[in-house]
Amino acid sequence: MHANGRVGHKRGAQTADITGEPFRTLPVSSPMTNQPLRSPDDAPGATLDAVRDVQAAYAKLREEIHKTIVGQDDVVTQMMMAIFCRGHAVVVGVPGLAKTLLISTIAKALNLQFSRIQFTPDLMPADITGTEVIQEDKATGHRGLRFVPGPVFANIILADEINRTPPKTQAALLEAMQERQVTVGGQRHALPSPFFVLATQNPIEQEGTYPLPEAQLDRFMFQIHITYPTMQEEMEIVRRQNNRVASSIQPVMDEAAIVRVQEVVRQMPVPDHVISYALRLVRATRVKEPMDLGLTRPEKVKDYLAWGAGPRASEYLVLAAKAQALLTGSTHVTPEHVKAVATPVLRHRLMLNFNAEADQVATDHVVADLLAGVPVDGMTPVEKRTLKEAMR
Repeated sequence: MHANGRVGHKRGAQTADITGEPFRTLPVSSPMTNQPLRSPDDAPGATLDAVRDVQAAYAKLREEIHKTIVGQDDVVTQMMMAIFCRGHAVVVGVPGLAKTLLISTIAKALNLQFSRIQFTPDLMPADITGTEVIQEDKATGHRGLRFVPGPVFANIILADEINRTPPKTQAALLEAMQERQVTVGGQRHALPSPFFVLATQNPIEQEGTYPLPEAQLDRFMFQIHITYPTMQEEMEIVRRQNNRVASSIQPVMDEAAIVRVQEVVRQMPVPDHVISYALRLVRATRVKEPMDLGLTRPEKVKDYLAWGAGPRASEYLVLAAKAQALLTGSTHVTPEHVKAVATPVLRHRLMLNFNAEADQVATDHVVADLLAGVPVDGMTPVEKRTLKEAMR
């Protein structure tokens, strides 16, 4: 595939789908309800139908993806959660772990237009967003500017090795990621919908790289870490390569179905105590701010953080917990769903201090201590007794 090329996928035959409306996809399950999700007591049938149908579509997606990708179940789940939440993700892993293949396979399974941008030190912003060229009308001789769209005009953007280009070029993605549009020559151009940026980074080769600014990192919903495959998974990878069996990825969903799933995620009910728990996790990372009444900050957070997560982390934590609940078959969100997504949501939003570097402590260690130290119900028994005694 060419570095700045674009690959479009042909649409399949039009059939009935999980959303209750016809669109181009494989048959998955019974029609998804079009009603807003309410609590299980108010409308158990409608809620369960929506959850079951999304689960059926997700199971089919995983089946298609694993025709090409061996293992990496957590990585696939986190990528799909980001897409279903209208979020972006940055994928970190050493070379050879099929990051590019995974993202292009997801685009094929979702029947979306895919574009790969290879980030290099000489890449310019116009190479991403597009540029205006002078065009002459042969009939009248009149000359005018015509906008030529760049590779960012696709549904799924693979920003390959995004940290290899200078900050000026990295910033070209900021407007696209946040506003779903680009501005060239004072004119705004809307991007296709749905639109996702899936960026990759190499964690071991730092020469010639430019660390992503915190403002841009915060735009990514998840930072996903890809690890080495297990012995059995690597054996299967080698077997497939030696056998040279070509896997044909069949489209499972299209744009309309993805948008409908995104609506279902947004409609998932979240109790106030779950939102409160997510807020306590995020607020506990802000070492420059005093803790809320009755709570104490975990030790590793106090010792190893220079800066904590902002409000966007709270929003993404609750939104990702909704997607986690939906994909695991739950009709409502619990604190366990928040815990399951806390690491990919928070790991790139926490700034470590010099003590962490000296002690070789990573942000994942801090998040683990955070989850262990922040109680689900607000206060530990000791803190409750202390507060009760103080109020006497």
